[in-house]
Amino acid sequence: MRVVRRESKHPFIAKDGSEIRELYKSAGMSLAEATVYQETKRHFHKTAEEIYHILEGKGIMEIEGNSKEVSEGDTVVILPGEKHRIFTDKKVRFLCFCSPPYSDADTVLE
Repeated sequence: MRVVRRESKHPFIAKDGSEIRELYKSAGMSLAEATVYQETKRHFHKTAEEIYHILEGKGIMEIEGNSKEVSEGDTVVILPGEKHRIFTDKKVRFLCFCSPPYSDADTVLE
């Protein structure tokens, strides 16, 4: 059995400006906790599909120019190539599942 303690993973700032704490990464997928304090830069991923699950806070999720409010308990699916960003007036914290795993090289900023 493998148990990953959140506190053992140090956060870093991703290419889109979000604070990321990568909890797990394998050859096929990754799971991270992301925190956004204002907004991420609009971007897309060449190959990765992402799923966000909002843990805390609320914000506006924009995908391909369409915006929707998201809050605790909501899940958002982002397909490869879809331009997206999330913004908030406070803080939003969410789990981010990526397949294949997240990489800066796969992230293209607008």
